Amino acid sequence: MQPVTMYTTAVCPYCIRAKQILKAKGVDHINEIRVDAQPQERMKMMEITGRRTVPQIFIGDTHVGGCDDLVDLDQRGGLVPLLQGS
Repeated sequence: MQPVTMYTTAVCPYCIRAKQILKAKGVDHINEIRVDAQPQERMKMMEITGRRTVPQIFIGDTHVGGCDDLVDLDQRGGLVPLLQGS
């Protein structure tokens, strides 16, 4: 299974939903980077993704995007293969 990294905040409902989706797909560990607790990480996230909003989700080296992007990827049947590294 590919490693999953997610930029989040403590109270973001979209972050919580994205984590639920990933856990339902068998992800047992998410490297969570809290941009509310570490403002320098928000700057890094914005440099990498060009986006200001959370969550920002990475599966392996692939930037998936936010929660809506994750849902879209799953509906197109692309989430599980990406998680499996195929």
